[in-house]
Amino acid sequence: MTPPSRTPGDPPLIDLNCDLGEGFGAWAMGDDETLLSIVTSANIACGFHAGDPATMERVCWQAAENNVAIGAHVGYRDLAGFGRRPIAVDPDELISETIYQISALDGFARVAGSHVSYVKPHGALYRTVTHDPLQAAALAEAVHRYDPELAVLGLPGSQLLRQAELRGLRGVVEAFADRAYAADGTLLPRGEPGAVIHDSTTVVRRCVDMVLSGKVTAHDGSPVRIAPRSLCVHGDTPGAAEIAGAVRSALLHGGVRLAPYSLMEDLGCAS
Repeated sequence: MTPPSRTPGDPPLIDLNCDLGEGFGAWAMGDDETLLSIVTSANIACGFHAGDPATMERVCWQAAENNVAIGAHVGYRDLAGFGRRPIAVDPDELISETIYQISALDGFARVAGSHVSYVKPHGALYRTVTHDPLQAAALAEAVHRYDPELAVLGLPGSQLLRQAELRGLRGVVEAFADRAYAADGTLLPRGEPGAVIHDSTTVVRRCVDMVLSGKVTAHDGSPVRIAPRSLCVHGDTPGAAEIAGAVRSALLHGGVRLAPYSLMEDLGCAS
């Protein structure tokens, strides 16, 4: 995969996204307010794996106030498992549940003066649509039915991005700041040792390499080529705000521009 095109001499341009709004009721998760002062796009939980109406509304207002793009972070209907347990959902049911989640969040986003501009699957759904063409097709179909102008975030070479392309949707290649990669470019499953990287120095170095050099070192030490348009820092990782802040500072220091994916074409970076 070739790096994103841009005018010769222009500095690289990257979107910095984060999973937010993942509390539920009296149970809080992550520092949404601080993270929204750092990232350029917010993947907001839609009430299925996490989140509730009050949380969704609050985070949409905070995102709008910070000029942060809003994305629907859709998942399996699995609050107890935080959406990290695979579920064999019928494709038609997955279409309906995805539309339900997008429309719920989009309502709160519009009340706040913004709108949902992209969709990113969460947890087990993200892993499934990386390789399963049936669920990937269902997710892409749901996005297309709701609004064919929405972008879809996914791993390079994933079934999700293939199915999105078939429907004329904009596919955004995503990389992960704090997740280990397998040699084939997929994410190392969370249950395996070292799947989540907590050392901030390592996370920052990986991010700079991915954006400036187009590469990341896999868990087995092999090099993986990657050309992300968006970079994810997980909001539920301990110290997420500090890690995200360090990543942002390092990228800016390296001459990288940060902007939501939806604004990249206006800023001179082609799809």
